[in-house]
Amino acid sequence: MITSFARASALPLLLTATMLSAGAPAADTSAKPASAATVAAQQAMTKSLPAEDGRDAEFAQRGFIATRADPVIKNAQGKPVWNTAAYQFVSGPAPATVNPSLWREIGLLKANGLFKVANGIWQVRGFDVSNMTVIAGKTGWIVIDPLTSRETAAAALELINQQLGPRPVVAVIYSHSHADHFGGVRGVVTDADVTAGKVAILAPAKFMEETASENVMAGGAMGRRANYQFGVGLVPGAQGQMGSGIGMGVAGGEITLIAPTDTISKTGETRIVDGIPLEFQMVSGSEAPSELNVYVAAPRVLLSAEMSTCSLHNILTPRGAKVRDTHAWAGYLDEALKLYGGRSDVVISSHCWPRFGQAEVASMLASQRDNYRYLHDQTVRRMNQGETMVEIAEDVVQPPELAGQWFNHGYYGTYSHNSKAVYQFYLGWYDAVPANLNPWPPAVRARKYVSAMGGAGKVITLARKAMAAGDYRWSSDLLNQLVFADPANQAARALLADSYEQQGYQAESAIWRNQFLSAARDLRQGYKPSGVNTQSQDMIAAVPTQLLMDSMATRYDPAKIGTPLAINLVLTDRNETVGIDAGKTVLLARVGSPSASPAVTIKGPRRLILGLLFLKLPLAQLQAAGLVIEGDASAVAALQAALDPIPAGFTIAEP
Repeated sequence: MITSFARASALPLLLTATMLSAGAPAADTSAKPASAATVAAQQAMTKSLPAEDGRDAEFAQRGFIATRADPVIKNAQGKPVWNTAAYQFVSGPAPATVNPSLWREIGLLKANGLFKVANGIWQVRGFDVSNMTVIAGKTGWIVIDPLTSRETAAAALELINQQLGPRPVVAVIYSHSHADHFGGVRGVVTDADVTAGKVAILAPAKFMEETASENVMAGGAMGRRANYQFGVGLVPGAQGQMGSGIGMGVAGGEITLIAPTDTISKTGETRIVDGIPLEFQMVSGSEAPSELNVYVAAPRVLLSAEMSTCSLHNILTPRGAKVRDTHAWAGYLDEALKLYGGRSDVVISSHCWPRFGQAEVASMLASQRDNYRYLHDQTVRRMNQGETMVEIAEDVVQPPELAGQWFNHGYYGTYSHNSKAVYQFYLGWYDAVPANLNPWPPAVRARKYVSAMGGAGKVITLARKAMAAGDYRWSSDLLNQLVFADPANQAARALLADSYEQQGYQAESAIWRNQFLSAARDLRQGYKPSGVNTQSQDMIAAVPTQLLMDSMATRYDPAKIGTPLAINLVLTDRNETVGIDAGKTVLLARVGSPSASPAVTIKGPRRLILGLLFLKLPLAQLQAAGLVIEGDASAVAALQAALDPIPAGFTIAEP
């Protein structure tokens, strides 16, 4: 998507008549089988993979007790939110349309149900993208990471109670500040029990702040990009979605949140929870800005959250986030090896399957430490020699010593995009080449490129030649220019979709596959906005009012305001007052600093004020629900008009 400025500055460029040649055959927008080049690439990948020794298959199944009789988990309205059997088609040799390494990975991840990990510790796996871990305390269950949604968490707890005997949940531990590790909390406990002190909720320090801020400022863009990363709307299948690399899909349902009653702030802190001694390692700044690991001494089990899993993780997720510190990540793994490697017989994580045996635990922690450290150090070494992030991404290749371990492979993160993230962490987006300091916006640049290459017909000819040679990277580069120059060119769209599709088939990373196939779908079918994503009430309640106001300011268009305004908000249910100055350049909102002479004062509970400023509901409707307006109501309308609506989505594969 390009900005309105870029559109306004787009100079008309004449392209050859072949761009929309009359009488051209209709573009073929069907999904395609694997090409000969893709078949060859898959065969080459098969030959390069580590020897299969059966350890992962045995570890993924060890301790299995039972799973649900009905694989479909539904919400209160009867709508399916998860299907544990969705990936049961993954069996036997890999089809040519799936990278053989990824096929193997999903074949292991599809195992679902209740598994015994060690004496007194179990996991429910395959009920969501993440795992729920339960520890038997003296009187009840200690739940670690209650999945993404109320529905899947409730189904997991139901299975636990069915198979192990019913017990109350007496404590919940959030390992970190991502929704797939806390969102199902109301499926296992209630607010009333937490308030009454019957349930303790533990989390790493700054959990609520990081949870609240994770997707607020860039929520619109991040949510849309996440659809590509996780293949939302793609159907699981040999030509469709193949999980996420560290789990299957992401469950639907209601995301919930209950605030912690206790927080952990430093490595080595301990708690006795329902009679069970627990030790914690703080790893904030690795996979999440607020994160901890849990060590259970008696059964010698280390829960390594997302610091170590069955895949190389993301230093910068394709959906977008703050860049993670690879050097610190490797350091945390080294610390875990020193603290727990010699006294752990099992390592489990919030995704994937466990590893059993002290030697396995130590080997995994050491090897994954080296994987992140090699990625970091070799990127920085080349960076300091003057290589750009694109050059580094080509040059930094995982060495055989690390690639020999399946769990170091890039099913989720990849060396390619992670090395670029390390570069960005230190140097940012600019590669110091002045031509890249102020290039034309994508659509303008594309028109100039297409014109320089001799027009659409020439571009398509070159792209077909590249595709015939199996060079899909070059063909997609060429065709992307043509689609951005003329999104209506159906031949270009169809060919670009075909090129993306083959790259998706070849990808070892599940999320690379999802992005390529999502783009192919959008090019063939057109992007269809799904409407504004609704956020759970728990998540909205957790966001500090100042952060919400600052987020509102990022939607402010000063050109629409006319006369500057001073407005006061009174959030009656929170005893908060906000002063808003909507000026000629910026909107400033200050909690606790009301204006002395506002044009209007708006009073009501926060949900109504959010309806006014975020959903932009009609003022009359909100007044009927209890919103009070004191002063000039036209000032309220002026403020609403100056705020952009929350975006429902945007195009990615085209301008």
